[in-house]
Amino acid sequence: MDSDKRRRYQTAMVSNDCADNSVINQMIMPDGTEQLESSDILARLQTGKVLVVNSRKRNGLILFKHYHAEFAGPGAVIGGDYDSDCQGTLPIGNLSLLTPESHQDRQTAYLIRRQWIRLIKQITESPVAQQRVQKILDQFEVFFPAEIVANIPDEAFAMLVGVLPQTVTIVRRVGIDLDN
Repeated sequence: MDSDKRRRYQTAMVSNDCADNSVINQMIMPDGTEQLESSDILARLQTGKVLVVNSRKRNGLILFKHYHAEFAGPGAVIGGDYDSDCQGTLPIGNLSLLTPESHQDRQTAYLIRRQWIRLIKQITESPVAQQRVQKILDQFEVFFPAEIVANIPDEAFAMLVGVLPQTVTIVRRVGIDLDN
């Protein structure tokens, strides 16, 4: 693995307690703008209202459930009965949420959410934990700048792909060779 790729995964250790699902309450973006607080988003979800992640922006939302996490990327629906068991959230990028204007918009957003779930499912089908971590890191870097990905806690990636947070830490520090 070249040193440039190895360097992009080296991050400062982030200490967060996932037991109470307060992974991150607020993130400051590189341009200095402040994102919605996680508690504000969670409060919106608990009302049962259906929202859609703005498909015209590079943004998304990690939704923490009891034993796992899900990612809702651009165009995906969040809220309603689908996320009634959500215990915490982590906005990614400059999160923008919209209210679907029609039944068709809502249906399309549900289909897109399903596509995001299938993408994560494909990643988690790998039996090797380090490969799952590397694939999710690579996939997130396709959608978001490396600085944003570096600020996502190890615990969040761990819950997305079913590994221990320490596995994410190791892969971020040393990387792996996916060809072997």
